[in-house]
Amino acid sequence: MTIHRIRLLGDPILRTKCEPIAKPGSAAVRVILDDMRETLRDWQSRFGTGRGIAAPQIGAPVRMVYIEMDQPWVLINPEIIDIGNEDFEVWDDCFSFPNLLVRVSRAYRIRVRYQDLKGVWNEVELEGDRAELVQHELDHLDGVLAVDRPSGLDPFCLREEWHRQHGPGGRYGQPESRSESYASPISESL
Repeated sequence: MTIHRIRLLGDPILRTKCEPIAKPGSAAVRVILDDMRETLRDWQSRFGTGRGIAAPQIGAPVRMVYIEMDQPWVLINPEIIDIGNEDFEVWDDCFSFPNLLVRVSRAYRIRVRYQDLKGVWNEVELEGDRAELVQHELDHLDGVLAVDRPSGLDPFCLREEWHRQHGPGGRYGQPESRSESYASPISESL
């Protein structure tokens, strides 16, 4: 296991469309996963933040995400297969530009399809902060960063100033109906 340097805004690998993983149970995938886990935990121990990391952030251009919220969660070859009919604004931050927050608009509910380490396909419905996090990490797999998705007037803020202006409760806006729905709604039973 190796703690990698986090690739920063401007590093070309962050703009790479990552390759699908053909053998989710392979030793190579396990090595990348272990390195992602150790790198995330190192970041958490040093800065007290961080819920997830995408493989390109440690220099591996493959379609894998590692998340630690309630429990560790590995998503291999993930894809969003459905979105709800509400969006919400989020002040998004990222290891790859650690002192900058960007106001973005994200789907409030999503359905994601992914493989686990055994190669088994799974689907899960997510909402709120979990949906936002997965959308953020999956964007990394397509070479898209939050700085590419600014929303509203004055969508960029340095972390220090953001804390002065908004504080911990100002990160997530309320869900609002999307004016033009282009996807079938996810069940409202979430």
